[in-house]
Amino acid sequence: MNKVVGVSFNQNSKVYFFSSNELNIKDGDTVIVDTERGQQLGYVIASDIMNKEVDKDMKNVVRVATIKDISVFEKNRIDASHALVKAREISKKLELSMNIIDANYTFDRNQLLFYFVSDSRIDFREMAKQLAFIYKTRIELRQVGVRDKAKSVSGMGQCGRELCCSCFLKDNLDSVTINMAKNQNIALNPNKINGQCGRLLCCLKYEDEVYTKNRQSLPNIGDRVSTVNGEGKVVSIDILKKSYVVNIPEVGKIEMTLESK
Repeated sequence: MNKVVGVSFNQNSKVYFFSSNELNIKDGDTVIVDTERGQQLGYVIASDIMNKEVDKDMKNVVRVATIKDISVFEKNRIDASHALVKAREISKKLELSMNIIDANYTFDRNQLLFYFVSDSRIDFREMAKQLAFIYKTRIELRQVGVRDKAKSVSGMGQCGRELCCSCFLKDNLDSVTINMAKNQNIALNPNKINGQCGRLLCCLKYEDEVYTKNRQSLPNIGDRVSTVNGEGKVVSIDILKKSYVVNIPEVGKIEMTLESK
């Protein structure tokens, strides 16, 4: 039976969909797949995507990877790491303002792809020409953002844990906004709301849904509310606890919850 399978090319990276090509594929299998850039080795995250049909434009799983395939992949990975060092040398020699952070071959070695970070547009044509002469394959240099660099390099966040982007997040989080920080009552201090990459914290987005839902029933700071102890002014709110503190002149400050209201 021809099923749709989910495949990831790197740990915690985005999941792509392929036709199983009627092969017997299980979760956790290593497979060779056809992509727009040539054949690639990937890891099966989901061996049967329910409610998703195989369409005519969907690429196929070529085969379940053999021991020889895995050996080829490891050699490609080692060769790409050497190419990364060489590319950095060429970039420095050509005085290009770019930070090359990663390199990888397609499984069939039809392409050698370099990822780099730069604050401006780079004319890397001479560099690509030199790399193509050395490695005898098609060269592609792709500029990525600082979030991609943080995901590749990893590190520790201000919470003391490994960066979310490098350990479990698969989605594109470039659309994190300052309004999410405001919605979560976080002080708009760059040291508090920016991550290691210098951009807004990823957690602001994936936690925002809970804050938005909890906040809908809470009053705003400054609102006047009625309680069993009298009327008072809301002086603070705790969104996660769904509680708020009311200052009642005759009584003082009282913590309220949505249930106790």
